[in-house]
Amino acid sequence: MTRRFRRRALSLILATSVALPQATPAAHADPRRPASIEAWQQSTSVRLQADGSLSDVLAISSSDVWAVGQQEIWDVWKNRGTIRHWNGTRWTEVAIRDATAAGNLRSVAAAGSSDVWAVGDGHDGLPYLAHGDVNGFDRVRPQGPRADNGLGDPQPLLRAGDWLGGVDAKQGKVVVVGSRDTRGLILTGQGNTWSAQETKEEGALYAVAGGFAVGDTGTEPLVVHYSGGSWKSMPLPSIPGGYLRDIRADSAKRAVAVGGVYRGPSDISPLVLTWNGKRWKQQELPESDARLYGVTGDGKGRYWMAGYDPARAAEPFMLRCEKGSCEIIRGEAEQGRSTVRLQAVAYLAGKSTVWAVGHAVDTRDRYTDVVESFGPKPAEAKS
Repeated sequence: MTRRFRRRALSLILATSVALPQATPAAHADPRRPASIEAWQQSTSVRLQADGSLSDVLAISSSDVWAVGQQEIWDVWKNRGTIRHWNGTRWTEVAIRDATAAGNLRSVAAAGSSDVWAVGDGHDGLPYLAHGDVNGFDRVRPQGPRADNGLGDPQPLLRAGDWLGGVDAKQGKVVVVGSRDTRGLILTGQGNTWSAQETKEEGALYAVAGGFAVGDTGTEPLVVHYSGGSWKSMPLPSIPGGYLRDIRADSAKRAVAVGGVYRGPSDISPLVLTWNGKRWKQQELPESDARLYGVTGDGKGRYWMAGYDPARAAEPFMLRCEKGSCEIIRGEAEQGRSTVRLQAVAYLAGKSTVWAVGHAVDTRDRYTDVVESFGPKPAEAKS
């Protein structure tokens, strides 16, 4: 079984712990840590059904937050994708108006409150793309040019075997990334017109934002960039065993991508690459074996990365980077939870906090979705 297909089979919990060829260990530095300005605040839940997990989260505002994931993940007949919305007071489930049903939903993006997109798997064996708002979502089946068969029927652009990992949306344009056969897949929709492009490199793409898409070739990180009307790979530092799982793009001159460097099943180190408009550079990080899955930012040069640290698996894990320095922020271990894995993170500008979503595993290997909140550190009481 290839690394990529093994990753698909266990994509929910092992997406960044899959086999890559043996690699030379990378050097790590522990720079001077900046003064702490954020701290873990609380752990909550959107209350998914049993064995549920959240894969992605998006904050349009502090009262307009979206999250996607999956419920009943171990039951092939009952497992279903789910879309949840926070209105500033509570979480509610938003209906998906489709009889074929969504499986695991991996990514969510929005061009506005009434223009939200989600991608993942369908129970009919096809990749899944949905579009909607708080009133509900409908499945979208992108069509390509009409066939030259005398009938003029439009051809579906997605087919069995395609895999979708990430989505980005802005007014009038949607970009979805994943893989097809052995290459990365990029699907672009503008109005009612859709097109598909495969990468020249073998591998898969997991996330897309601001004209950048990230993933790996199976042996090294992969970043492709939209330029001159097509997607092209970008030069990267040589990082054998490296992979990327998420990206935050503030502009054409500033972006951050996160992932890891795989050397063996229990030997993975975190990886952060930064873009300055001219080249990608590897960020120095505090020493740890943490896995990084998601990244967000405040648009002003401060970034937060979510994941988990197997050395302290029961504690929520966050990495914050600013001006070339990074520090680790940890939450409290709660009774009955053996592991907390945070798979995505969003910045709530109105509250100056970040929410990270994922799941917690108890001592009986049961899953519960979690929403971990990190925010300004409370001022110490004066004596």
